[in-house]
Amino acid sequence: MDFEHIHWSEAEGVATLTINRPERLNALHTGVIAEMIRAVDQIRDGTSSARCLLLTGAGRGFSSGADLSGGGAGGGRGSGPVDAGAVLETHFNVLLERLFALPVPLVTAVNGAAAGAGCSYALAGDIIVAARSAYFLQAFVNIGLVPDVGSTWMLPRMVGRVRATRMMMLGERIPAEQAFDWGLVSEVVDDADLMPRATEIAQKLARGPTKALTLIRTGIRDCLDKTLTEALMVERRNQLIAGRTADFAEGVMAFLQKRPANFEGK
Repeated sequence: MDFEHIHWSEAEGVATLTINRPERLNALHTGVIAEMIRAVDQIRDGTSSARCLLLTGAGRGFSSGADLSGGGAGGGRGSGPVDAGAVLETHFNVLLERLFALPVPLVTAVNGAAAGAGCSYALAGDIIVAARSAYFLQAFVNIGLVPDVGSTWMLPRMVGRVRATRMMMLGERIPAEQAFDWGLVSEVVDDADLMPRATEIAQKLARGPTKALTLIRTGIRDCLDKTLTEALMVERRNQLIAGRTADFAEGVMAFLQKRPANFEGK
C-alpha cells in the first residue's frame, strides 16, 4: 500500500505508523488523516499481521495539529463563517475512533509538539512514551476554537477537571516532565532513546496475549463511567472471552512448566 503523507512499516509483530510531513511539523489535513485511516484499517481488517501499533511523527514534532493552511480545521481564513466541525465528522473523529477500536495495543512515541488534534492522537496510546523535548498543547483557544478530537472526553479523565480546564482555557504548553507528573504520559526518556524505548515496549506487547491485552485496553475505558457492580460485570464478560483463548491455555501451561509463555495472539 502506497502512501504520500505517512510511512508504514512492519517488523517483529509491530506496525509503525509515522506521520511524515516534517517540513510542516506533521500538520494534519484530510489527506493525512485519510491515509492514517487506511493504514490502521489494515490491522482491523486482518491484512496486517501486526500485534501492536506504534504511532509517531517524523522530524522535530509528533504533530502540530490541524493544518490551517490546508483545510485541516475548516479553512476559514477570515472569509466568513464556516463549519469547522464538518471535517471532524468525516475524518478526524473517524481516525480517533479507529485507534480506540484497534484489536491490538497502541503505543505512541511523542517527540516535540503534540498540539491540537495531534495532542489527542498522542494521548490515545495505551502506553505513551514522551521525549524530553515533547510538549502537549491544547491550542484551540488561541485561534478562537474549542478543543475537539476527543480532548474534552480524554483529558479530564486523565488529569482531572481542574488541570484539563487550565490546559484548554489558557492554551499553555505542558512540557514532558510536567505531563509525567500529571499522569498524562507513561514515561519520559531522552530524545535519542525515544524510538528505541517505544519500539522495545511495542515489541514486548506484540509478544503478549493479544486478545487479553485488547480486552484490557477496552475494559479500562468501558469501566471509567460505570458503577462497581457494572464494572464487575464487564470484567466477568471479558474474563469469559480471555479464558477461552489459546494464549490462556499456553500461559497456564508455561506457568506450570516454569518456562516463558509463547503467546501467539490467539
